[in-house]
Amino acid sequence: MDVTYDGPEGALIAGDGKSVMFQQVSEYTPPQWPDPAHPQQGHLDLIVDDLDSGEARAVELGATRLANADETFRVFADPAGHPFCLTTG
Repeated sequence: MDVTYDGPEGALIAGDGKSVMFQQVSEYTPPQWPDPAHPQQGHLDLIVDDLDSGEARAVELGATRLANADETFRVFADPAGHPFCLTTG
C-alpha cells in the first residue's frame, strides 16, 4: 500500500484494490477507550504474523499499549489517541 494523496483534507492510503482515507477534524476530542462517553470514531483490527513483533513495530511508530488482551489480540492507541488492535486472526 502507498500514500496516494496527502493534502490539507487528510491522506489516502491505497493498494491491492483497498483504500483507507484519514481526515483532519477541527475541535477533535480523542477517544478514551473503553469509556463510552468519549467513543471511537473508527477502529482498525490489523492482522500480524507475530504479536510481539507487531507490538514492537507499533510502539516504535508511536503507539501506546492500552490493555492486556489475550493470546490473539492486543489493544493500542495511535499517537492521536485512536484505539486499534493487533490480532493474529
